[in-house]
Amino acid sequence: MDRLTRLTSILIQLQSKKIIVAKEIANRFEISLRTVYRDIKTLQDAGVPIGSENGKGYFLVSGYHLPPIMFNEKEVNTLVTAQKLIQNQGDNSLQNDFSALLFKIKSVLKEFQKEHYEKLDSRIAPSYQKTPFQSNSLSDFKNAIVKNEIVQITYHSIHKNEISERKINPLGVYFSNTAWVLVAYCNKKKEYREFRLDRITNYKLTANRFDNIPDFNLTKYFIEKYQSKLT
Repeated sequence: MDRLTRLTSILIQLQSKKIIVAKEIANRFEISLRTVYRDIKTLQDAGVPIGSENGKGYFLVSGYHLPPIMFNEKEVNTLVTAQKLIQNQGDNSLQNDFSALLFKIKSVLKEFQKEHYEKLDSRIAPSYQKTPFQSNSLSDFKNAIVKNEIVQITYHSIHKNEISERKINPLGVYFSNTAWVLVAYCNKKKEYREFRLDRITNYKLTANRFDNIPDFNLTKYFIEKYQSKLT
Protein backbone atom coordinates (compact mmCIF):
# COMPACT_ATOMS: atom_id res chain seq x y z
CA MET A 1 0.00 0.00 0.00
CA ASP A 2 1.42 3.37 -1.00
CA ARG A 3 1.60 6.15 1.57
CA LEU A 4 -1.18 8.29 0.07
CA THR A 5 -3.61 5.36 0.20
CA ARG A 6 -2.54 4.62 3.77
CA LEU A 7 -3.08 8.24 4.85
CA THR A 8 -6.58 8.20 3.36
CA SER A 9 -7.32 4.88 5.08
CA ILE A 10 -6.07 6.22 8.42
CA LEU A 11 -8.39 9.18 8.04
CA ILE A 12 -11.32 6.84 7.39
CA GLN A 13 -10.33 4.77 10.44
CA LEU A 14 -10.25 7.89 12.61
CA GLN A 15 -13.77 8.74 11.47
CA SER A 16 -15.02 5.22 12.27
CA LYS A 17 -14.60 5.52 16.07
CA LYS A 18 -14.74 8.18 18.76
CA ILE A 19 -11.07 7.65 19.60
CA ILE A 20 -8.32 5.46 18.09
CA VAL A 21 -5.08 4.43 19.80
CA ALA A 22 -1.87 4.47 17.77
CA LYS A 23 -1.39 0.71 18.25
CA GLU A 24 -4.71 0.01 16.46
CA ILE A 25 -3.48 1.93 13.44
CA ALA A 26 -0.08 0.25 13.54
CA ASN A 27 -1.60 -3.23 13.73
CA ARG A 28 -4.04 -2.60 10.90
CA PHE A 29 -1.40 -1.40 8.43
CA GLU A 30 1.51 -3.44 9.84
CA ILE A 31 3.65 -0.35 10.41
CA SER A 32 5.67 0.91 13.36
CA LEU A 33 4.36 3.34 15.94
CA ARG A 34 6.95 5.86 14.71
CA THR A 35 5.41 5.67 11.24
CA VAL A 36 1.93 6.17 12.75
CA TYR A 37 3.09 9.32 14.53
CA ARG A 38 4.66 10.61 11.31
CA ASP A 39 1.49 9.91 9.31
CA ILE A 40 -0.71 11.65 11.88
CA LYS A 41 1.62 14.67 11.81
CA THR A 42 1.38 14.74 7.99
CA LEU A 43 -2.44 14.77 8.16
CA GLN A 44 -2.39 17.52 10.79
CA ASP A 45 0.01 19.61 8.69
CA ALA A 46 -2.42 19.18 5.76
CA GLY A 47 -5.16 20.83 7.81
CA VAL A 48 -7.03 17.79 9.10
CA PRO A 49 -8.24 18.64 12.66
CA ILE A 50 -6.87 15.63 14.57
CA GLY A 51 -6.76 15.96 18.34
CA SER A 52 -5.06 13.70 20.87
CA GLU A 53 -5.38 12.74 24.52
CA ASN A 54 -2.41 11.41 26.44
CA GLY A 55 -2.86 7.73 27.22
CA LYS A 56 -6.05 7.46 25.13
CA GLY A 57 -5.39 8.15 21.46
CA TYR A 58 -6.35 10.29 18.47
CA PHE A 59 -9.71 11.68 17.45
CA LEU A 60 -11.22 13.84 14.73
CA VAL A 61 -12.50 17.17 16.02
CA SER A 62 -16.31 17.19 16.14
CA GLY A 63 -17.91 18.53 12.98
CA TYR A 64 -15.24 17.34 10.54
CA HIS A 65 -16.40 14.86 7.91
CA LEU A 66 -14.83 13.19 4.93
CA PRO A 67 -16.43 13.52 1.50
CA PRO A 68 -18.55 10.50 0.39
CA ILE A 69 -16.51 7.29 0.44
CA MET A 70 -16.06 5.23 -2.72
CA PHE A 71 -15.87 1.44 -2.52
CA ASN A 72 -13.30 -0.74 -4.24
CA GLU A 73 -14.06 -4.07 -5.91
CA LYS A 74 -13.13 -6.26 -2.93
CA GLU A 75 -15.27 -4.19 -0.58
CA VAL A 76 -18.28 -4.49 -2.87
CA ASN A 77 -17.76 -8.26 -3.10
CA THR A 78 -17.61 -8.44 0.70
CA LEU A 79 -20.98 -6.71 0.91
CA VAL A 80 -22.54 -9.51 -1.17
CA THR A 81 -21.09 -12.13 1.18
CA ALA A 82 -22.30 -10.24 4.25
CA GLN A 83 -25.78 -9.98 2.78
CA LYS A 84 -25.95 -13.74 2.18
CA LEU A 85 -24.83 -14.53 5.73
CA ILE A 86 -27.37 -12.14 7.22
CA GLN A 87 -30.14 -13.67 5.10
CA ASN A 88 -29.48 -16.99 6.82
CA GLN A 89 -29.11 -15.93 10.44
CA GLY A 90 -32.74 -16.07 11.51
CA ASP A 91 -33.65 -12.54 12.60
CA ASN A 92 -35.99 -10.57 10.33
CA SER A 93 -35.27 -7.21 11.95
CA LEU A 94 -31.55 -7.50 11.15
CA GLN A 95 -32.36 -8.48 7.56
CA ASN A 96 -34.59 -5.43 7.18
CA ASP A 97 -32.01 -3.07 8.72
CA PHE A 98 -29.25 -4.41 6.49
CA SER A 99 -31.44 -4.16 3.39
CA ALA A 100 -32.11 -0.48 4.16
CA LEU A 101 -28.37 0.07 4.55
CA LEU A 102 -27.66 -1.72 1.26
CA PHE A 103 -30.03 0.53 -0.67
CA LYS A 104 -28.00 3.55 0.45
CA ILE A 105 -24.65 1.89 -0.29
CA LYS A 106 -25.70 0.60 -3.71
CA SER A 107 -26.85 4.09 -4.69
CA VAL A 108 -23.21 5.30 -4.72
CA LEU A 109 -21.75 2.31 -6.57
CA LYS A 110 -20.48 2.70 -10.11
CA GLU A 111 -22.41 0.96 -12.89
CA PHE A 112 -19.86 -1.81 -13.38
CA GLN A 113 -19.82 -2.42 -9.60
CA LYS A 114 -23.60 -2.81 -9.61
CA GLU A 115 -23.30 -5.34 -12.42
CA HIS A 116 -20.65 -7.30 -10.53
CA TYR A 117 -22.79 -7.16 -7.38
CA GLU A 118 -25.79 -8.66 -9.21
CA LYS A 119 -23.59 -11.37 -10.70
CA LEU A 120 -22.18 -12.43 -7.35
CA ASP A 121 -25.61 -12.17 -5.76
CA SER A 122 -26.70 -15.25 -7.74
CA ARG A 123 -23.44 -17.14 -7.18
CA ILE A 124 -22.80 -16.92 -3.44
CA ALA A 125 -24.85 -18.75 -0.82
CA PRO A 126 -24.32 -19.63 2.85
CA SER A 127 -24.77 -23.15 4.15
CA TYR A 128 -28.42 -24.13 4.47
CA GLN A 129 -27.78 -27.39 6.31
CA LYS A 130 -28.90 -25.82 9.59
CA THR A 131 -32.18 -23.93 9.77
CA PRO A 132 -31.89 -20.98 12.17
CA PHE A 133 -34.64 -20.25 14.66
CA GLN A 134 -36.67 -17.22 13.62
CA SER A 135 -36.85 -14.00 15.64
CA ASN A 136 -37.75 -10.39 14.90
CA SER A 137 -36.42 -8.46 17.89
CA LEU A 138 -32.66 -8.17 17.40
CA SER A 139 -32.88 -4.59 16.14
CA ASP A 140 -34.77 -3.41 19.23
CA PHE A 141 -32.47 -5.25 21.63
CA LYS A 142 -29.36 -3.79 19.96
CA ASN A 143 -30.83 -0.32 20.51
CA ALA A 144 -31.60 -1.19 24.13
CA ILE A 145 -27.97 -2.23 24.63
CA VAL A 146 -26.75 1.09 23.26
CA LYS A 147 -29.23 3.13 25.33
CA ASN A 148 -28.89 1.09 28.57
CA GLU A 149 -32.66 0.57 28.44
CA ILE A 150 -34.46 -1.85 30.75
CA VAL A 151 -36.70 -4.27 28.84
CA GLN A 152 -39.63 -6.23 30.21
CA ILE A 153 -39.87 -9.68 28.62
CA THR A 154 -42.06 -12.75 28.63
CA TYR A 155 -39.74 -15.76 28.32
CA HIS A 156 -40.56 -19.37 27.50
CA SER A 157 -37.98 -21.68 29.02
CA ILE A 158 -37.97 -24.94 27.05
CA HIS A 159 -35.71 -26.65 29.60
CA LYS A 160 -38.13 -26.02 32.47
CA ASN A 161 -41.21 -25.76 30.24
CA GLU A 162 -42.36 -22.61 31.99
CA ILE A 163 -43.19 -19.02 31.08
CA SER A 164 -41.91 -16.17 33.23
CA GLU A 165 -42.05 -12.36 33.32
CA ARG A 166 -38.76 -10.55 33.85
CA LYS A 167 -37.16 -7.13 33.67
CA ILE A 168 -33.69 -7.33 32.19
CA ASN A 169 -30.73 -5.08 31.42
CA PRO A 170 -29.54 -6.04 27.89
CA LEU A 171 -25.74 -6.16 27.64
CA GLY A 172 -24.77 -8.12 24.52
CA VAL A 173 -25.89 -10.53 21.79
CA TYR A 174 -24.26 -13.40 19.95
CA PHE A 175 -25.26 -15.93 17.29
CA SER A 176 -24.89 -19.58 18.33
CA ASN A 177 -25.14 -21.47 15.02
CA THR A 178 -28.94 -21.59 14.97
CA ALA A 179 -30.22 -18.80 17.24
CA TRP A 180 -29.47 -15.27 18.47
CA VAL A 181 -28.81 -15.17 22.20
CA LEU A 182 -29.15 -12.11 24.43
CA VAL A 183 -26.82 -11.72 27.40
CA ALA A 184 -28.48 -9.62 30.09
CA TYR A 185 -28.62 -8.92 33.79
CA CYS A 186 -31.86 -10.39 35.12
CA ASN A 187 -33.32 -8.11 37.79
CA LYS A 188 -35.50 -10.98 39.02
CA LYS A 189 -32.69 -13.52 39.53
CA LYS A 190 -30.05 -10.84 40.34
CA GLU A 191 -27.48 -12.37 38.02
CA TYR A 192 -26.35 -12.56 34.38
CA ARG A 193 -28.60 -14.75 32.26
CA GLU A 194 -28.82 -15.73 28.57
CA PHE A 195 -32.08 -15.59 26.62
CA ARG A 196 -32.69 -16.99 23.16
CA LEU A 197 -34.51 -14.35 21.14
CA ASP A 198 -36.88 -16.84 19.54
CA ARG A 199 -38.06 -17.83 23.04
CA ILE A 200 -38.89 -14.26 24.05
CA THR A 201 -42.59 -14.42 23.26
CA ASN A 202 -43.26 -10.76 24.10
CA TYR A 203 -41.22 -7.73 25.14
CA LYS A 204 -41.68 -4.06 26.05
CA LEU A 205 -39.10 -1.29 25.91
CA THR A 206 -39.65 0.53 29.22
CA ALA A 207 -37.73 3.78 28.49
CA ASN A 208 -36.17 3.34 31.95
CA ARG A 209 -32.37 3.32 32.10
CA PHE A 210 -29.98 1.10 34.04
CA ASP A 211 -26.51 2.13 35.15
CA ASN A 212 -23.98 1.79 32.36
CA ILE A 213 -21.36 -0.98 32.66
CA PRO A 214 -18.54 0.54 30.55
CA ASP A 215 -16.11 -2.36 30.97
CA PHE A 216 -18.58 -5.11 29.94
CA ASN A 217 -17.62 -7.02 26.79
CA LEU A 218 -18.57 -10.47 25.56
CA THR A 219 -15.02 -11.79 25.34
CA LYS A 220 -14.46 -11.08 29.03
CA TYR A 221 -17.90 -12.49 29.85
CA PHE A 222 -17.24 -15.80 28.05
CA ILE A 223 -13.77 -16.18 29.62
CA GLU A 224 -15.16 -15.71 33.13
CA LYS A 225 -18.15 -17.95 32.40
CA TYR A 226 -16.19 -20.94 31.11
CA GLN A 227 -13.26 -20.58 33.50
CA SER A 228 -15.66 -20.90 36.42
CA LYS A 229 -16.99 -24.17 34.94
CA LEU A 230 -13.49 -25.59 34.52
CA THR A 231 -12.34 -24.81 38.08
